[in-house]
Amino acid sequence: MKQLITLTFFLLTFTAFAQKPCEYSVNVTDSIGTYKVTQEYLISEKNFGGSSNYVFFSLAQTDGLPTLNLQLIQKSKDFIKANCFDKNSRVFLQLLNGKVVTLLHIDQENCGTLIHNNGFDNRVTTGIFMFMKENYEELKKSPVTMMRIKYLTDVEDYIVKSELTSEMNGKIYNPDTYFIKNISCVD
Repeated sequence: MKQLITLTFFLLTFTAFAQKPCEYSVNVTDSIGTYKVTQEYLISEKNFGGSSNYVFFSLAQTDGLPTLNLQLIQKSKDFIKANCFDKNSRVFLQLLNGKVVTLLHIDQENCGTLIHNNGFDNRVTTGIFMFMKENYEELKKSPVTMMRIKYLTDVEDYIVKSELTSEMNGKIYNPDTYFIKNISCVD
């Protein structure tokens, strides 16, 4: 009997802490269909010489189709080069297990929006990327170690950290396990 109680307690504790509930910024179901988007999550932050670059991810599901929303925010007093997304843009994710997951950009060109604010130029660029069926499951199993973003005319690499303390807001993020913890929210 004592073992049964211990086992029950263990299983209840395990399930309580196994998965955090999904937090959505948008969760709409209507006559047209369903649309869910998770909260934005900081994946990369670079601050150097008066310039700041931030990469945020959120996952979306539109009528059962999961996608990755990528938002790049650049801030500088100097000229900010436009990095455009087009139909040939890709996000490559190198996983800890050695596999590479490729995400394809939708066929919509976007060079971002330039906003002038208090002597700073800010460029906000967004892209929607689709998961490929053959490697979607790998994101649930292995942390991400590197990310490469292929723009229209440029390629940029990012080291994905296991822990990131943001200089912007002081919060602690775990970008390497972002997909492991959140992809079930759009399954």
